[in-house]
Amino acid sequence: MADEAKARGNAAFSAGKFEEAVEHFSDAIKLAPDNHVLYSNRSAAHASLHRYGDALSDAERTVELRPDWPKGYSRLGAALHGLRQYARAVDAFERGLALEPASTVLQAGLADAKAAQAADEGGGAGGNPLAKAFQGPDFWARLHADPRTRAHLSDPAFRATLTAVQNNPELLNAHLSDPRMMDVLGAALGISIRSAGSADEAAAFAAESRGEEGGRGESGAGKEGKEKEKEKGAGGAEAMEEELTDEERAAKGRREEAVREKEAGNAAYKKKEFESAVEHYSRAVELDDSDITFLTNRAAVYLEMGKYEECIADCDRAVERGREVHADFKLVARALTRKGSALAKQAKTAADYEPAIAAFNKALTEHRNPDTLKKLNEAEKARKELEQQEYYDPAIADQEREKGNEEFKQQKFPEAVKHYTEAIKRNPKDVKSYSNRAACYIKLGAMPEAKKDAEKCLALDESFVKGYLRKGAAEYFMKEYDHAMETYQQGLKVEPGNQELLDGIRSCVQQISKANRGDIAPEELKERQAKAMQDPEIQSILTDPVMRQVLTDFQENPQALCKFADRSVRLEDL
Repeated sequence: MADEAKARGNAAFSAGKFEEAVEHFSDAIKLAPDNHVLYSNRSAAHASLHRYGDALSDAERTVELRPDWPKGYSRLGAALHGLRQYARAVDAFERGLALEPASTVLQAGLADAKAAQAADEGGGAGGNPLAKAFQGPDFWARLHADPRTRAHLSDPAFRATLTAVQNNPELLNAHLSDPRMMDVLGAALGISIRSAGSADEAAAFAAESRGEEGGRGESGAGKEGKEKEKEKGAGGAEAMEEELTDEERAAKGRREEAVREKEAGNAAYKKKEFESAVEHYSRAVELDDSDITFLTNRAAVYLEMGKYEECIADCDRAVERGREVHADFKLVARALTRKGSALAKQAKTAADYEPAIAAFNKALTEHRNPDTLKKLNEAEKARKELEQQEYYDPAIADQEREKGNEEFKQQKFPEAVKHYTEAIKRNPKDVKSYSNRAACYIKLGAMPEAKKDAEKCLALDESFVKGYLRKGAAEYFMKEYDHAMETYQQGLKVEPGNQELLDGIRSCVQQISKANRGDIAPEELKERQAKAMQDPEIQSILTDPVMRQVLTDFQENPQALCKFADRSVRLEDL
């Protein structure tokens, strides 16, 4: 299934396995070649692998399939940015913002593209090729995906430093001694710089790339650093802890404490101690607002408590924050689904379900989850039921039926159908409106529709004789004489002696007798035989070995039929 392949691709992408993600998204596209989300996801995976040409092709296909989808232009802009086609990238992001002006992703992409365009026109990072790693359209996404750098981004000061380097690449050299900057370079370039030879070796690589003498040579500080590493030996992990600044250690401690608060909230939620759960999740949000699961979990508690406004507010905040930190699409989809559930709980009229349905649909564009799809179907069903209830008015239904009757008398059957249909909408349990519309359909030659309306009559009221007359007539005109006769016989059980039913049976017997005598045209005979073969009861008879033998013997020797007269076989089934 395409959804399964897409889910595998999303999982691989989240794990940073971009090559594997491309394969899974490609498999999904083979199964659903017109699914714009699949092309969008594969474009993101190609961009993460710096295959911007392939990313552009998929982004263009995304926009072609869904020109009104803002995210498609985000993919298009990112691919063009990677190809250094900054003017076109700016145009793509602006087109996306025209569709969704509040999109933080498109706003950030536009700002990055304009900054890169300005830097490119003024020389930009040309003096330092390493600085170009900071200009990629997927720069922040790579940092969030890499476990080495994800923790660093919780430090506002360090994020500000990275933004400053993006805006002024010449500042990079001043920060190369920072071990965290080495992790950032490694994530952005797709290599492990620090494990290859420490921060000093990365600085030497930068010098060589600028063409300076001795660029790859090992500085005294570099040698000294290596000697210190050897001295640390088995205490490497401990030494790494010592390299963290006080602010970094504090941030790490807050994140760990936030996770503990979340776990405590989960435990309280399972015990249905909702107030306690809210307190723990709130504390987790205060400690670390970069993890939107704290918000979505608190929203779930509010949903259970019936505090729908608080639930919706948390979901909106989770979506907004998720965009800012480039959270997994699944987490954003979860927040939107939870918002839809809260809105559906609040709904009292058909119109109230519209925001809930919109939230579910938006969630499905982020991640197609079966549970979300089920909630969407339930909301649409509930909306339809409320629409019918709100539209229900027996008095107006009677008026519309009478209008239909007048049109019927004047043989204006299409107009009559419209009035009867409106009457049914106003009162779906009015058997007369179904019966009258069935009569119109018979006059118009729409026998399947007539039969369907007649069956609805009988489903609502088995004692409604006209329902049997309408159904029998529809079957008769469809040349299903045996079924028509059976329908008329059922009607006689309700009203024995009904002349119209008896006349209907007589007409069926005449048609069946004509066929038995061969007194019908060959074309009609073939038509009846074809219809008979479609009858499930006839098919079951023909699969019976005994009956097949009877038919074979009868074809070869008609007198042989007498041998089977004492068997419990219904000859009328033949």
